[in-house]
Amino acid sequence: MAPLTPDQLRTRRRVETVIRLMAPALDVVLAVGDRVSRIVERDDPEYYPPRVDRGPARAPDDPLPSR
Repeated sequence: MAPLTPDQLRTRRRVETVIRLMAPALDVVLAVGDRVSRIVERDDPEYYPPRVDRGPARAPDDPLPSR
């Protein structure tokens, strides 16, 4: 990958600063949305939890199977 030009670096810093400043506000929006969704519909009769296939249990020191 080619090195970034000074203009690209400046733009990158500006975008990262905006994201850093907006992050707390976006966290609040997500938290409020979560609470509102829980209050509005406490029980979803059509909700099915996802199935997670963890595969066979193995000891932590077992090497990963080769493919």
